[in-house]
Amino acid sequence: MWMLLTLFYGVVKGLREICKKKALEKNTVIEVLLVYTFLSFLLVIPQAPNATGLNAGQYFWIAVKAFVIFVAWMLSFKAIKKLPISMYGILDLSRVLFATLLGIFVLGESVTLNKMIGLVFVSGGLLFLKFNPFAKKQNGEAGLPVQGENAKNAATVYIILAFISCMLNAVSGLLDKILMRGMNSSQLQFWYTLFTVIYYAIYALATRAKISRSVWKNIWIWLLAAGLIAMDKALFIANGYAESQVTIMTLIKQSSVIVAIIAGKFVFKEQNIMHKVLCAAIIVIGIIFGVVH
Repeated sequence: MWMLLTLFYGVVKGLREICKKKALEKNTVIEVLLVYTFLSFLLVIPQAPNATGLNAGQYFWIAVKAFVIFVAWMLSFKAIKKLPISMYGILDLSRVLFATLLGIFVLGESVTLNKMIGLVFVSGGLLFLKFNPFAKKQNGEAGLPVQGENAKNAATVYIILAFISCMLNAVSGLLDKILMRGMNSSQLQFWYTLFTVIYYAIYALATRAKISRSVWKNIWIWLLAAGLIAMDKALFIANGYAESQVTIMTLIKQSSVIVAIIAGKFVFKEQNIMHKVLCAAIIVIGIIFGVVH
C-alpha cells in the first residue's frame, strides 16, 4: 500500500509541474507561491481538530521542515520558470541520489546490490542528459537555445538552482519519515502548511513584493493547491508505514518524470524529446532495480 500511495504522489507531482509552468506564465514566483500555499492551508483547515497534541520539540522540527520546503520551492519555481519542463523533470530525478545517501547514513537503511545498481543507472541517466547526440547545431545543452555565453551561463545557474532544490527536497523527505514516527498525517500536514504560508508572507513583506489581483483568477494556482494537499496526504500516510523506506519511496516518486516529458512534448512543444526519453528510460530502469528486492 505504501508503494501505491507513493506512486500516486509521483503521478500527481508530474501533473503539478505542468501547473507550475502554466501558473508562472501569468504571475511572478512569489505571487504563485504565496497564494497557492495559502489556498493549500485553507484546504487543510478541516484537519485542525486532529492536529493538536504535539510538544514544543515537534513543532520546532515541523517548522524546520517547512523552512526547508520554503527555500526549496523558491529555487525550484525560479528554475522551472526558465528551464524546459522535460529537462527540469529529469534534473528533479537527482533527488534520488541525495535521498538514498540520507536514508543510508541517517536512517541506517540497508545497502543492497539492487539499490546500488539502481543508483548507477540513475546517475548515468543524469550524466547522459548533459551529452545530447540528438541536439541540433543551433541548440544548446538539452535543447536550451544558444544565444551567447550569457544565455549559457544563465541556464547553468537555473540548473544549479534545480539541483539545490532537489537536495533540500530530499532533506524534507527524510524529515517526513522521522516526524511521522511520532505524529499523524493531519498533524504534520496542518502545521507544516501553516508554517510555510507564514514564511512566504514574511518574505513577501520583507521584499515588498506586489501581489496583483489577477493571481486569484489564475486557475493553475488553484490546481497546484489541490494537487499539493492530495499528494502530501498520500505521502505522509505512506511514511507512517513502519516498513516504508525513504530510498525506495524516493525512487518511486520519480515516476513524475514520465508526465513531465509527455507534457514537454505535447503541451509545451519542446525540442530534443527523444534524448530526454532515453535519459528518462535509463533512470526508470534504475528505479525498477531499486524497488525490486
